[in-house]
Amino acid sequence: MRLAVPKERRAQELRVAATPETVRKLIALGASVCVESGAGGGAFIADEAFAAAGATIAANAAEAVSGADIVLKVQRPLRGGNEQPDELGLFRAGQVLIGMLDPLFHRDDVAAYGRLGLTVFAMEMVPRISRAQAMDVLSSQANLAGYKAVLDACEHYCRALPMMMTAAGTVAPARVFVMGVGVAGLQAIATARRLGAIVSATDVRLAVKEQVQSLGASFVMVEDEETKSAETAGGYAKEMSEAYQIKQAELVAETVKKQDIVICTALIPGRRAPLLLSETMVRSMKPGSVVVDLAIETGGNCAFSKANEVVRVDGVKIVAYRNVASRLAADASALYARNLLAFLSLLIDKTSKQIKIDWTDEIVAASCLAREGTVVHPEFNARVA
Repeated sequence: MRLAVPKERRAQELRVAATPETVRKLIALGASVCVESGAGGGAFIADEAFAAAGATIAANAAEAVSGADIVLKVQRPLRGGNEQPDELGLFRAGQVLIGMLDPLFHRDDVAAYGRLGLTVFAMEMVPRISRAQAMDVLSSQANLAGYKAVLDACEHYCRALPMMMTAAGTVAPARVFVMGVGVAGLQAIATARRLGAIVSATDVRLAVKEQVQSLGASFVMVEDEETKSAETAGGYAKEMSEAYQIKQAELVAETVKKQDIVICTALIPGRRAPLLLSETMVRSMKPGSVVVDLAIETGGNCAFSKANEVVRVDGVKIVAYRNVASRLAADASALYARNLLAFLSLLIDKTSKQIKIDWTDEIVAASCLAREGTVVHPEFNARVA
């Protein structure tokens, strides 16, 4: 059983799907591991470190992928055409592909996996249940993104965050407002609080109110009957009615005016990110304020956000970097590699040390997009011969 870890080739992707730590543990599970030369460079992991852990080093992606039973990726493979080089063309029928494949926004890719005869698992589709916590890539990466968002805000904010009492006078604490209280939002709250800011947060899910308050922040929300059912069974936020959105927007508009930093993290799986900060709201903010938009990958929460740019509007900076977790590549890779290791433990038989997939396992079933030439996930409703 051979596992391959090719170098990531998408723009701004510095993470890698394995680390020397996980390579050693994968070998203990019975796998041989082949890592493409330079795969760990963005995360400061040298080829020599992988080799010392027991991996073989391939000169290029073709060499790494060609003989592999399982290929571990961070992001979905490039498909050729407008996406060069053609990584997907290196795969052969019967191989297993595992990665963060963003299938809900790239449905054509799912059909392509089926046509190639691949068995494919999307780590984002792993259900959020207790048994799968160690495999939750969305949480591991969002946690780092929430932390980095606060640091990005500090970089662009022209004042200090904590209160400072000096002989020359007192520096007032900054006010930080976090919009969207998922994993990224909670980490943003905790980080801003550690830096001494006065923090408030908002979300459509009433269930997160206690979490926000437990971190020492105040909760801003329109509470009515609709909010009682504003969370899916998987723990995600639902899209709210137009009437609710209007009421919430009015409350948020008044709150935003008083803030120094606003961090936007709101996402809806498979949908465009909700627009939370209108042009009017941004223009109401004080000069010198900063907005950090973590939702830019799916359109952004702020009307002025532009991917990988810092936009200035009436003295307000809007920061919207893509792939924020990758900007902490060393830690992001370490966490992601452990997520993959936990998932692979479901696919490898501990006795025979061979691939043995239990298709009745709810984690396996929920995360599988394609199985040996057939698109099997009900979300995509397609079969490929």
